[in-house]
Amino acid sequence: MKFSEIKRHLAGYTVGIAGAGGLGSNCAVALARSGIGHLVIADHDIVDSSNLNRQYYFIDQVGMKKTEALKENIERINPETKVDIHNTVLSTENIPVIFRVCDVIVEAFDESGMKQMLAETVLSTWPERPLIIGSGLAGYGMTNKLKERILGRTLVVCGDEESETSDELPPMAPRVGIVANMQANAVIEILMKRKEHENNT
Repeated sequence: MKFSEIKRHLAGYTVGIAGAGGLGSNCAVALARSGIGHLVIADHDIVDSSNLNRQYYFIDQVGMKKTEALKENIERINPETKVDIHNTVLSTENIPVIFRVCDVIVEAFDESGMKQMLAETVLSTWPERPLIIGSGLAGYGMTNKLKERILGRTLVVCGDEESETSDELPPMAPRVGIVANMQANAVIEILMKRKEHENNT
């Protein structure tokens, strides 16, 4: 299938991204480059100089809200992708509102408690809606340990599911980027399978 056909199909879908750090910013950019029509991005943080080793921001964006900086970057890459941003802390109360129009949701948090809260909220609110989680991406090397694991009908986990971030095992651009792009790839695969299903019915 030609890229123009893939892009035309993906333009009809909306993807939610919970978190605009290393995973979220890189995943959002990959999806925009691939032709996703609509992104809904939520985060409450600002760009810090310490983020630049792995997140899709630039030195002149330090101090900006991450959602605003990311929207700016995506508009420079693919202005055809509509980007809605929410500068807020996600919770069990606002997740069903913010991501209600999304076909797929990507979890991109650093903190395990937030990951669990988002997963439980999404899976209970929309049992049939795909959720793509990142788990285990700290450090460098160990590329062969990174994998995609499908749980049930709607949950996909990307990463090694082991390496937790610490001072001695920091998150770095190569592995963070790989996992973020694995998440984007999982989103595209899910949405392209819908086209295959449509063509076979």
